Amino acid sequence: MVPAMATATDRRMRLLEMLFWSLAAAVGYTYAGYPAILAILGRRRPEPSYPPLERLPSVTLIIAAYNEEAVIADKLRNSLGLDYPADLLEIIIAADGSDDGTAEQVRAFESDRVRLLAHPERRGKAAALNRAAQIATGEVLVFSDANNAYSPTAIRELVAPFTDRSVGGVIGAKRIVSGAEEHGEYEGLYWRYESFIQRMETRLGSCTAAVGEIMAVRRSAFEALPDGIICDDFYQIMRLLRKRYRVVYEPLARSTERGSQTSGEEMERRARIVAGRFQAMSMSHHLLPLHSPRLLWQIGSHKFLRPLVPIAMIGMAASNLLLAISGRPRWIGMLCLQAVFYATGWLGPRLRLGGMPGRMVQLSSFLISSNLAALLGLRRILFLRGRAHLWSRVRRGDWTDST
Repeated sequence: MVPAMATATDRRMRLLEMLFWSLAAAVGYTYAGYPAILAILGRRRPEPSYPPLERLPSVTLIIAAYNEEAVIADKLRNSLGLDYPADLLEIIIAADGSDDGTAEQVRAFESDRVRLLAHPERRGKAAALNRAAQIATGEVLVFSDANNAYSPTAIRELVAPFTDRSVGGVIGAKRIVSGAEEHGEYEGLYWRYESFIQRMETRLGSCTAAVGEIMAVRRSAFEALPDGIICDDFYQIMRLLRKRYRVVYEPLARSTERGSQTSGEEMERRARIVAGRFQAMSMSHHLLPLHSPRLLWQIGSHKFLRPLVPIAMIGMAASNLLLAISGRPRWIGMLCLQAVFYATGWLGPRLRLGGMPGRMVQLSSFLISSNLAALLGLRRILFLRGRAHLWSRVRRGDWTDST
């Protein structure tokens, strides 16, 4: 009887070990394995090139704004100063239910080039973008936020790939300038990591990322966004891929902004993004490009696995705890390592360490807060339902001296 019990216990331990290492492999693949495979595949291919422009297309720059009184004037000055022919660039401010002085600030700039589209009722960003797209006259629609600044040639760089008729969308590079913000440095590091993935994916044919602050869409390929969509930029990218268009990354088209001013505001921002990712996963039946196994692999690895990482991390901690209870030294040691990782992440914002130790502690804190935001995003999509698409403005530092 005792050997049978021992055998059953050993079997449970082996299953727990398999579970732990499977979850650890999934986390490792998501953060490191997929980028490594992309690097191997992408570096065998050259950077994409496009036929030269015979003429510049007309462009409509659509800026979504909700209570952006503090930054909208700077955004308009930046937009009007872009290196693009004035007669080919119109600017539409899609103000969605703003109850501050956003509209008044925009009216001071209104002209043949700047149009205010103010809606008194707050219906969400997707509805605001739809209203603006309906009246847009440009051959290319460029979508932007109000709290970022474009490099002078950003529009020229964004429209250049459209000489390739297979290209339906172009995303630019997002640059975070760190200042006094708690997570600015690591938010910037994250976007450099993302840029590498986007560049390698583009070399393979198409990227699967969305950068809503600097994204161009061929006007003929744009379709109205459904009500209640949370991540309008990711939805647009997925629909383009579904319709067999390519989406490419153009690193010379640059957008600059400051990081979120507090870790709480950054967590709120990421929770909304992850909620949108879960929403997109629930809509996979009419978003996924089923014609392309490669794109399915990219989307699954780049976008759909990441929101599941915190669930895998919880599973790792739980299975490790059960294995440690058995008294096996290596699993007790592994549990201690996990405890140190989470403790340093929790202590990160409270410590004032310098040098490499400080950077490692802050990076641990950033990773933990990002995955906690994913759990909050799951909660948001499950419980907020009809209100999840209404975004809250996250404060950013001043970017006007950083462009």
